[in-house]
Amino acid sequence: MKHFHGIVILVSILAGASLPAPAQTAAPAKVELPGPRPDGSVLLPNQWSLRPAGRQVTLADFPVNIAVHPDGRYAAVLHTGYGPHEIEVVDLQTAAVVARQRIHEGFYGLEFSHDGKRLYAGGSSDETIHVFDFADGKLTEKEPVHLRDSQVRGIPCGLAVSSDGKWLYAANVWGQSVSKVNLAESNGVMDILPSPEAAGKAEQKIQPAGAQDLDTLAANKRSDALLDTTPPDAPFPYACRLDERRQILYVSLWARSCVAVIDAKSNRVLAHWATQEHPNEMALTKSGRFLFVANADRNTVTVLDTATGKTVETLFASFTPTALPGSTPNSVALSPDEKTLYVANANNNNIAVFDVSVAGKSRSLGFIPVGWYPTSVRVTPDGRHLLVANGKGLISMANPKGPVPGTRRNPDTQYIGGLFPGSLSIIDLADGADFQKQLSAWTTAAYLCTPREGAAPTVTPADNPIPSAAGQASPIKYCIYIIKENRTYDQVLGDMPEGNGDAALCLFPEKVTPNHHKLARDFVLLDNFYVDAEVSANGHEWSMGAYASDFVEKGWRMNYGHGRSKKFPYPAEGVFDVASPAEGYIWDRAKAAGVSYRSYGEFVHNGPTTNDPVFTKTASLKDHFDPMYLSFDLGYPDVERATRFMADLKEFEAAGDMPRLQIVRLPNDHTAGAAYGKPTPSAYLADNDLGLGMVVEAVSHSKFWAQTAIFVLEDDAQDGPDHVDAHRSIAFVASPYAKRGVVDSTMYSTSSMLRTMELILGLQPMSQFDASAMPMYNAFQATPDLRPYDVLDARADLNERNTALAWGSAEARKMDFSKEDATDEHLLNEMVWRSVKGANNPMPAPTRAAFVMAQPKNLDDD
Repeated sequence: MKHFHGIVILVSILAGASLPAPAQTAAPAKVELPGPRPDGSVLLPNQWSLRPAGRQVTLADFPVNIAVHPDGRYAAVLHTGYGPHEIEVVDLQTAAVVARQRIHEGFYGLEFSHDGKRLYAGGSSDETIHVFDFADGKLTEKEPVHLRDSQVRGIPCGLAVSSDGKWLYAANVWGQSVSKVNLAESNGVMDILPSPEAAGKAEQKIQPAGAQDLDTLAANKRSDALLDTTPPDAPFPYACRLDERRQILYVSLWARSCVAVIDAKSNRVLAHWATQEHPNEMALTKSGRFLFVANADRNTVTVLDTATGKTVETLFASFTPTALPGSTPNSVALSPDEKTLYVANANNNNIAVFDVSVAGKSRSLGFIPVGWYPTSVRVTPDGRHLLVANGKGLISMANPKGPVPGTRRNPDTQYIGGLFPGSLSIIDLADGADFQKQLSAWTTAAYLCTPREGAAPTVTPADNPIPSAAGQASPIKYCIYIIKENRTYDQVLGDMPEGNGDAALCLFPEKVTPNHHKLARDFVLLDNFYVDAEVSANGHEWSMGAYASDFVEKGWRMNYGHGRSKKFPYPAEGVFDVASPAEGYIWDRAKAAGVSYRSYGEFVHNGPTTNDPVFTKTASLKDHFDPMYLSFDLGYPDVERATRFMADLKEFEAAGDMPRLQIVRLPNDHTAGAAYGKPTPSAYLADNDLGLGMVVEAVSHSKFWAQTAIFVLEDDAQDGPDHVDAHRSIAFVASPYAKRGVVDSTMYSTSSMLRTMELILGLQPMSQFDASAMPMYNAFQATPDLRPYDVLDARADLNERNTALAWGSAEARKMDFSKEDATDEHLLNEMVWRSVKGANNPMPAPTRAAFVMAQPKNLDDD
């Protein structure tokens, strides 16, 4: 074990574990699909695997926090996902859920009183603290604590309760303040500002968004980027820890890379102590001397000496000392003897274990594999059991019954936002030497869960145009990256007999999308490609950064399922600085490498009208986007977007060069469902198809074609049916160096496509996910074929409109189509299905893998 500048790193692998092998470049002997494998592991769509340790208890949607009862018999788990929010109580002896308490809304905060007689939970946009009496595993709801007017945005997040039960502290993550509550007084609430810059800015009145006419929405271009008043330097207070001996409250500032130190007596902010990006959950030793802070946007835990405010050491929680960001440590727990620290790495699906018995000389001990996206880790008071909440669950299951048509209130409805029933892992911990032996085996298993293909294989296909490492020569000079919206493979290409499709699930066959089909036939049919996201909010982050931050992952569920009042704005695409990953996006990598780049509609925001220029809040995109290329706007045809791009292309030809990386957004395959007077779903897809074909044709007939590769994907697959996996989606490559007329069934992902472009352009990877993803070698050939692509005219009616009698028309009138995914996406997809298949033909069952489990049938919607 070595220490470098206070950073503790794991430089060797415990007993028998080994690093992932370099990529094998030959075509796979068999097609790998997500789901259970013969060795008992589960292959995820992102090429990582699960081998969870311990006993597993099935929970509800997105468990985000665990509170262990002081007697160690019970654990309360808070769920704050897309679906109904609730608290589940688990009996740890029987590994069973013994109580469920529905709450209107939560976010993260959950704490038992020190005597175990009360449980407190943050009430999110209700601006309350839920209060429950607790006895024998049962919760009895009491009168909540009202923090403020419910129309003011505060959103209580992390909580801390004094040992005498008199004081409660709540970090208001969107209010940029901390509430101090005297639980003995009905009006005993005051707010503390953890940042001087937040003064006068914390209180934001939120006006509920009523139903608006679709044309009015289109005209107003309602956008979170235009309306939200959160200052760019907002601190976003996340978690609280109370040192009663010193009367000091520590508050992690999610967006500030620091911890605020507050005098609990005078309520003054005394100092700000530096951490790394996205400090979130904290653990404080009993003496109050050391504070452990998880930094989600890095792979680290900062250990602070509270006597001096200095960093004692930084614990590196990822697999290797050189790993890029992506582990997402978002929860920490100390063993009762305070000798061992457990760190939940959300995106690595494991728990990192450290010996912290000697301050400043901590040692990495290994890893424990758990479920998908662990959000909370706790140790029972006796130190014998580790508890882990797995936010996205751990089991693979088909769904032969399919969704219930037209509603997401039925527990069987399988909209992707609610398809992740979580789990609680109860892991028995051995003592002494037995623990070391146990941990060694777990570490080996954890390493086996990483992708088996490395980022820079030592052997690549002979003369392949995709380099094996950034900086090596490629005959391809230019990359054009086209991003579209929300379609699965079966929805568009399920009718192609050459691939692994289900024609019965195909909504937009060749007569609607002739260019999609021609591109797949002329070049490469990719029938085993998976998006790395569930919805557009994290889809655009993954598509541009090979990562979605904890801010985005925890925020999109609130915006999609609970955010219609605007308490939770759309969290992604450059609206808020806090959403950005630590290493930035692909254009940041291009800028660092001196590679020219330009955005057409991506991470830019529309102005009030279509005649106004778009704008960006993303600093590195300024002066690198087309100000007149519209972003998401379903009232603006993709054919017009293509025409705009083609005009720029002509200018680049005249100038003799063009940006080496161009990102082009063609979003209209999102559709407006059954909205009266708007194009039908088939008309939207036909417009999107024609726009795509026009762009590829124009590039292939340009002077740049011989050195160009075009990459096309969907940002996410959303709720479209697919018989393999909910994340399987359409993707295309078009280039003289792309193979012609072949099917490539190699398992690829969003990160694979990003990695391929990075290798071509000489860019360094952005996260662990593009660094480890399989590049798309098998889709390319050594000898160029310079035949251009000729666009096919639309075969469907581009002007076909929804009638007032269309199935779902009444519901569509109330939907918000001003930005992507602002609607009930399951209902929207049901509209799309019935528009194509007929009003009396309900949407059939998609078959999903690697994460699906039915919701408990006794849960009702709120």
